[in-house]
Amino acid sequence: MDATSRADRGVEAAPSAHPRGHAREPVDADREVARRLMERRGARPPRLPSRRRIDRFVDAALGLLFPQEGVERTANEAQLASRITLLRAELGSMLRSVEPPTGAGAAAAGLTAALPDIRERLRADAQAILDGDPAAESLDEVVAAYPGFVAIAVHRLAHELHRQGTPLLPRLLSEAAHARTGIDIHPGAAIGDSLCIDHGTGIVIGETAVIGDRVKLYQGVTLGALSVAKSAAGSKRHPTIEDRVVIYANATVLGGDTVVGHDSVIGGNVWLTTGVPPHSFVYHTSQIRVRSVADTLDSIDYSI
Repeated sequence: MDATSRADRGVEAAPSAHPRGHAREPVDADREVARRLMERRGARPPRLPSRRRIDRFVDAALGLLFPQEGVERTANEAQLASRITLLRAELGSMLRSVEPPTGAGAAAAGLTAALPDIRERLRADAQAILDGDPAAESLDEVVAAYPGFVAIAVHRLAHELHRQGTPLLPRLLSEAAHARTGIDIHPGAAIGDSLCIDHGTGIVIGETAVIGDRVKLYQGVTLGALSVAKSAAGSKRHPTIEDRVVIYANATVLGGDTVVGHDSVIGGNVWLTTGVPPHSFVYHTSQIRVRSVADTLDSIDYSI
């Protein structure tokens, strides 16, 4: 069938086997877009480590601290020392890309030196989750499968770097944990021992929050600021949670002057902007009606 007969029958003619003009046009257009992008992006190479590089570092660090998180489950002392050396070198390289080079090596060495203490604190966190969750079967399960533990583990690493005065890379580490777990903990937050995060999705803990020992947080909890004005940067904007406090799902506690006293319980869906004394029970009251389905046919019963 020739092109004329195809056109007569309403069939589109096949493209030429050598569409030289058509082939060059998209390429030329792509080059024009590339040229315009280069003008806007500038010539300076990116200084931030890639997300993939940050993720690899997190995996390597967790693998050092807990064998069940690593690719190599068994390693002797010499092999472990070699992996620590590689981790410190990688950390120093990433720090030098975002911080003045003079302090990068010291910060990297400081973090690796703190790994044994961080590991012990994380074991206490895992034990708190195991003790606080009837569904948890073992410490190994908590370490390998609980997003709350992963979020705490990355925070302990990021906070140690933040404490040494290197704020940018810890922020990237915390965002890696946020992406994996749905739990957003700013590396500046000061968190005590044996933190239990149950479920955890949607938890937000702000930069200046202070959390005591043996605190338990459920999903959706926010420890936030009353104001997000830029002028408040550097001030105490987030609440203080004292020892052995339990905060249930979707509770919101706001403000730098808000102190939740030790051994208190904050119920689900509470909105709290003032401090409460120790041993307080704070709860939200709502009206719930239970009726037969047969009694709910009137349209007045439907609320959206």
